[in-house]
Amino acid sequence: METTIETSLAEKKTENNQSKLSQNYGAYTKEDQKVWSILFQRQMQQLQDYAIHEFLDCVNEIGFTAKEIPNFELLNNGVLKSHGWQIEVVEGIIPVEDFFRLLNQKKFPCSAWIRRMDQLDYLEEPDMFHDVFGHLPLLLNPMYNKFFQWIAKKALDNIENKDTIIALQRLYWYTIEFGLCYENGALKVYGAGLLSSIGETKFALSDVPVKIAYTMQHVLESPFHTDRYQDQYFVIQNLGQLFDGLET
Repeated sequence: METTIETSLAEKKTENNQSKLSQNYGAYTKEDQKVWSILFQRQMQQLQDYAIHEFLDCVNEIGFTAKEIPNFELLNNGVLKSHGWQIEVVEGIIPVEDFFRLLNQKKFPCSAWIRRMDQLDYLEEPDMFHDVFGHLPLLLNPMYNKFFQWIAKKALDNIENKDTIIALQRLYWYTIEFGLCYENGALKVYGAGLLSSIGETKFALSDVPVKIAYTMQHVLESPFHTDRYQDQYFVIQNLGQLFDGLET
């Protein structure tokens, strides 16, 4: 964990007698800004062909560019606020209950630290580029947003049920993080873990991993890996298919 970076880029502030983290934008170095610029430019170049059009549309709407790291305060007071979302700065991976509680409040947990130049191609722990570039744009899409909220609410309703939480983590993993989707007959990515990774995007769309037609039951029964590329990916026909089988 990048503890020293996290500490300098995420300041503790007191609001309403509660300690809260916020992005310390002035602490980003020239190298930090360069890392964002490199990651953004090469991902956007690749994703023109590999990402679903909904993601590309949302990137334009949210206003991300290669010029500079996004400012959380401006996002919270602007486009995210207009869609009912806010960024909640966290130090790193947080407990499952806290994670789903924030999502249910339409607060997306984001790290403030960004990877080093020698970590451009792969990073096991999610950094700010993954959280912000990979996740935030599609939160502006109403259908995706609704599915996201459904997972969060169902998790909180069943937070004491270990089996249900494991199942919902699998659903989140194989859709929100690593989902694939057909678009005009071509296989595209929409999961944040793919959208933010130049290496795994290519790998997921190659002939190497297994591609499985999405069914709720199959997803809920499928374990996943957090420390390497996935062995399998689930494919939907469109974002609307995410809702198939939810009530069951």
